[in-house]
Amino acid sequence: MANIQVMDTQLANLIAAGEVVERPASVVKELVENAIDAGSTRIEVHLEEGGLTSIRVVDNGCGMVEADCRLAFERHATSKLKRERDLSHIRTLGFRGEALPSIAAVSRTEIKSTARGEQGGTRIRISGGTEEVCEPVAFPRGTEVVISDLFYNTPARLKYMKTIHTEVGHVSDVMNRLALSHPNIAFLLTHNQKQLLRTSGDGQLLHVIAAVYGMNLARSMVQIEAESLDFRLSGYLAKPEITRASRSYISTLINGRYIRSMGLTNAILRGYHTLLPINRYPIAVLSLEMEPTLVDVNVHPAKLEVRFSKDQELYAFVEREVKQVWSGQRLIPEPGRNSSAGPRPKNNEYQASMDWTLFVPDKEEKRLVSAPDPEWRTERAEGQKEDSVGATETGNRWELPDFSASSLEQEEKEAEASLYHTEPGSDYVAEHQETASTMDEPAAAPQVSSSVEHEEQDPAGYERKEEARNLRVPEMYALGQLHGTYILAQNQDGMFMIDQHAAQERIFYEYFLNKLHEEAIESQELLIPITLELTAAEAAAVDEGREWFERVGVHMEPFGTNSYIIRSHPRWLPRGEEEGILREMVDMVLTSKKGIDVVKLREAAAITMSCKAAIKANRYLNHAEIEALIERLRRTSSPFTCPHGRPIIIHFSTYDIEKMFKRVM
Repeated sequence: MANIQVMDTQLANLIAAGEVVERPASVVKELVENAIDAGSTRIEVHLEEGGLTSIRVVDNGCGMVEADCRLAFERHATSKLKRERDLSHIRTLGFRGEALPSIAAVSRTEIKSTARGEQGGTRIRISGGTEEVCEPVAFPRGTEVVISDLFYNTPARLKYMKTIHTEVGHVSDVMNRLALSHPNIAFLLTHNQKQLLRTSGDGQLLHVIAAVYGMNLARSMVQIEAESLDFRLSGYLAKPEITRASRSYISTLINGRYIRSMGLTNAILRGYHTLLPINRYPIAVLSLEMEPTLVDVNVHPAKLEVRFSKDQELYAFVEREVKQVWSGQRLIPEPGRNSSAGPRPKNNEYQASMDWTLFVPDKEEKRLVSAPDPEWRTERAEGQKEDSVGATETGNRWELPDFSASSLEQEEKEAEASLYHTEPGSDYVAEHQETASTMDEPAAAPQVSSSVEHEEQDPAGYERKEEARNLRVPEMYALGQLHGTYILAQNQDGMFMIDQHAAQERIFYEYFLNKLHEEAIESQELLIPITLELTAAEAAAVDEGREWFERVGVHMEPFGTNSYIIRSHPRWLPRGEEEGILREMVDMVLTSKKGIDVVKLREAAAITMSCKAAIKANRYLNHAEIEALIERLRRTSSPFTCPHGRPIIIHFSTYDIEKMFKRVM
């Protein structure tokens, strides 16, 4: 007697249910996807006790005649595929014909449906995969599916269901994704007669985002739209200051289908790059349209994963377009803003600002401190007392000295030398000048040369670049410091707080990253070489990465068994931090688990060097140093976050400040 035999239908359906029906959320997903494929414009989902007691899905789709209702519960019965070539041109959400028989095998199922143009409908009841009732019924056009007592005949599966709140959370997540995928459909989700989700079905994705995530978050979303030869991208991205602790708030939709794709998620994260803090993730809803032949959806039991035939081109396209969105945005957080308060009134709609001009009658004409002046400069005058802002006190009024051009130029050089720990006129500062004037990349190095010098070299080009960058960070005027850590500045829009360490970290990061990309790197020979003693495995890893070290100007050679010596390093390494940075660069190579990735190593090295070189907290700066730091920050390509994703600038608008002081109500 043969040992191998064909399983009966009931057993096969129970096994299939183990893959397709994991929990109530799986049932909801399959039933709602069927409703979407039926052309519905309104879909309702009603749960009782987390869906374990009852799941009712009602739609106004095309409906089914009696023959189709009965065939729908047969395995591999589908209206989506007619021939083999249709499998590579799938535009529907369902296509396998496994979901309904699998669900019916582990529950008590009842379906009512009336097809378009029919006078009456059909009612079928199935328990544990066995049909019990099939009869005519009066029912409006559309379909209603009721799933009761889920897993009643598989107690082992029922035992491992989580709490009701957990199961409701999973169902809500599924419904949220489906609503985001199809903003043109009105969705309703209730649990024990309590409404959890309602969308209008007006086709506006932003309205669905507001229904899912809240109105305040929707107001802060930024639209993205782009198109290439193969892909069309649309959706919304949350600003970098709005983050979550997990990737689950990133929704990627392919041809109307929600999918999980680590490659797409990583492309979105790379698009944010250094704008996100460590271990924080953005909120994003991105919809991609492409030819069905470019994507294979038949690779996962629940159709949550897909394969792309042009995956690298797709990832590069998404990363580039996300970066492009943020390259033109002013990303300065405003902690005082109340998003739900509506638009702010214009300046003339609330009380005018007080006149801060301090004046005592005097015969001499002198410049007084009043409104912010673009030419503010300070200098310690002999015999005068300097306040924290850099103004001088004479008698009983405050005045700002007017300086000559030569005095201001010398002051800038001294401030630059102080900020970068060098003497005025040293090679390090001169190198900054040369780099700033010759660099073509947007990630500019710390620049010391004056704007006049730039204009002489390339008047039109420099003017355009400066204008584009200055639009992102407004011009502001230094007031002083808070606790030797935060710079306070102001302009006509309000007050700004700047983290001085993060600001110079961004400046150094872009400078070092540019240096690491240079082909010809000038090296500094070491009088006393640095010796590295390693294990055999570490020595092998360093030997593999020697080519990268040579490329960035670090020359090392074997020195006995499992030892290396470093004889030279790039001249532009921060003074006093050379050995520590070199050892960390070696550690980066040692901890690289997937081989040497030159791009990632450059990035990590630039971040490490910038953090070590930047000024620290509790470092008090004079007024000229503060202004120099602000101006260098404004010239960077991304002046809003440090390389670790922490914010650099925070803005308090004039309206918010006056509201806190109850000057506006």
